[in-house]
Amino acid sequence: MEKKFEFRKTIFDHGYVEYIDHMGSDQRIVDAARVSYEDGKNKKALSDESLIRYLVRHRHTSPLEMCEITFRISAPIFIARQWMRHRMASINEISGRYSVLDDKYYVPERIEKQSTDNKQGRSIEYIENESSTIYDIIHSNQDAFELYSNIIQLGAAKEIARTHLPLSTYTSFYWKIDLHNLFHFLRLRLDSHAQFEIRKYAEAIYEIIRQLFPIASSAFDDYILNSVQFSSMDMNVLFVILSKNNINNSLYF
Repeated sequence: MEKKFEFRKTIFDHGYVEYIDHMGSDQRIVDAARVSYEDGKNKKALSDESLIRYLVRHRHTSPLEMCEITFRISAPIFIARQWMRHRMASINEISGRYSVLDDKYYVPERIEKQSTDNKQGRSIEYIENESSTIYDIIHSNQDAFELYSNIIQLGAAKEIARTHLPLSTYTSFYWKIDLHNLFHFLRLRLDSHAQFEIRKYAEAIYEIIRQLFPIASSAFDDYILNSVQFSSMDMNVLFVILSKNNINNSLYF
């Protein structure tokens, strides 16, 4: 039985990643690349799959830019602001100046301590009084939205009423991006050092992308996501180690 395409994935309590549409496929990548030699010479030098893998491995990006994907995203504001640092995309977000925002907010299930060796990350230890702190977070959000509703009922402009709402408030936006820049987004946001919350969104997006571009996604796995890059200094050290162990360098490099 053919696997049903998953259009929407739920994230946390109120978040989601929803597929809207896309343009292109693995075949579009191949066709865009082969136009370079339309006279037919060397047309069969590589299979379609081998060509895509070559393009991804050697960072030939323009054929991948021929494919585009559009999602609708619902995420907490603090995640949306990280998201929009990826500027090579088209974004349109709900406006709190025009719309009354829903009283939906993100509450963490656990509260880890600040990492001692990563200024922007969390550790694996949890704070003391974690349960009571989560309780306080919930009630703080509830109070903020109650005040927001009261201010609107007084007739105040929505653009003013929204100003005190927390970063945990859910926002919604359309996001259109080409495949090359999406892979760049995923490389950064699937990394173990990325914030846990945005990593969950990246995982959901990649599950959808795998269904749309299976060959390109496999190449991305092998040559970008699960690969490492060596500096010239690293390479020199590796050559020394291999030489000391009488290993033929040509077998590896």
